[in-house]
Amino acid sequence: MSIIIFIIVLSILIIVHEFGHFIVAKRMGVRVDEFSLGFGPKIFSWRRGTTEYLICAIPLGGYVKLAGDSPSEFKNQPDEYLSKSIRTRARIIFYGPLLNYVLAYFCFCLIFFIGFPRLGSSIGEVIDGFGAKDAGLMPKDKIVAVDNQRVEFWTDLQRLIHCRKETETVHLTVMRGSTQLNMPVRIKQKELETIFGERKSVGLIGIKPKEDFIITKYGPIQSFWQGGARLLSLTGLILRSLGWMIIGRTSIKESVTGPLGIFFITKEAADLGIVPLLNVVALLSMSLAIFNLLPLPVLDGGHLLFLFLEKIRKKRLSVRTEKIITQIGLSFILLLITFVFYNDLLRYGVFEKISAWWSG
Repeated sequence: MSIIIFIIVLSILIIVHEFGHFIVAKRMGVRVDEFSLGFGPKIFSWRRGTTEYLICAIPLGGYVKLAGDSPSEFKNQPDEYLSKSIRTRARIIFYGPLLNYVLAYFCFCLIFFIGFPRLGSSIGEVIDGFGAKDAGLMPKDKIVAVDNQRVEFWTDLQRLIHCRKETETVHLTVMRGSTQLNMPVRIKQKELETIFGERKSVGLIGIKPKEDFIITKYGPIQSFWQGGARLLSLTGLILRSLGWMIIGRTSIKESVTGPLGIFFITKEAADLGIVPLLNVVALLSMSLAIFNLLPLPVLDGGHLLFLFLEKIRKKRLSVRTEKIITQIGLSFILLLITFVFYNDLLRYGVFEKISAWWSG
């Protein structure tokens, strides 16, 4: 079942991406010869109009074959890709990643509409050596306000407390059973490591959350706003992380995953329910969109880069130059895939499991 869910998720991402290329090509008058889900040997196919639709054996990708999309095949016919303007070709390429981004947006909107769990503001543990212990806070206490600002979720507490300095005191409104208490709590600053590996001083009072989840849901209009905000926030996070990987501030080994890692992530999300699975689909789809727009040959971003150079130079790069650049880009992508796959084998202990199975 996990493998089936993984294949379904991957197929959705691929179909959406390739459909973006397909539908714009059709609307721009470009003949689509093939629409393939998967690579390798053909399992079965059918033809509709001028397009052959294929299901292939390896479901780790897909492609749309456009008529006349390479100089060797171009016959200067009006329904061929290379006969179209640079702007039209750029639109055909760009709409693949764009539809992945749109899919991510609708998944986030659906999550907010269905309802998702968030940690409440109840205390699960009070840590020695911090202000909360000194002030008399106890496990099961529920913090309802920080300096008269109402809080409902643990993220609200973090937002209001992490920005405070060592010398400050926050005034908490606390519910202990049915009794409301007002408690001044001293802030203590501590250096923590962010997800980007940088050290940052934050204000703490020394509490950990109780596993008390509140299902939060929004109406249709609010869900669209919240979904958009979530998408933009995570886009910024991914771009920042990508930038830091490029300059070496974060480890590529710890920051990327491949098909094997995606399989395990999808499996765990599916075990937890539809909302976590939708969240994974959204994250994968937006990551696929951003990754495909990187200016690397073979990727959509590489094709857009070629079109940009064609626009500047007023003519295409030579076939030989494009071929050399594409081969270099393909070699880099294959090297990255090999590294990521090997890293996933180590990360998920596949070698150890094989060794244990082999030894009996």
